[in-house]
Amino acid sequence: MPFSPKQVIRIRVPAGDKIAIGPGKAALLEAIDETGSISAAGRKINMSYRKAWLIVNDMNKYFKSPLVDAAKGGANGGGARLTDMGRLVLEKYRRIEGQAWEAVSGPIKEFEHLLAP
Repeated sequence: MPFSPKQVIRIRVPAGDKIAIGPGKAALLEAIDETGSISAAGRKINMSYRKAWLIVNDMNKYFKSPLVDAAKGGANGGGARLTDMGRLVLEKYRRIEGQAWEAVSGPIKEFEHLLAP
């Protein structure tokens, strides 16, 4: 059974002793971009609203400018969108993942034949 990049590559970019962005945070940013909502994004990736909100809050602190711009909910509804910085960070993170996969995909394929079915 062939490996996929998501099974193999787990890039985490540190911010001191914390993780500025990694696979889960990138997935959350993509879900926010797709849904326009932190709560809907959390549901999409099976994450509670509270956890998603805390992660967004942390990510916004780890970078020079916020990655997500959120409007408070209420009668007129809320919403969230990626900022230009959020799009740039996500794009660069996905590029790093792709480059890492290119580097390891050959050796990983050579390894597959050693595994039991």
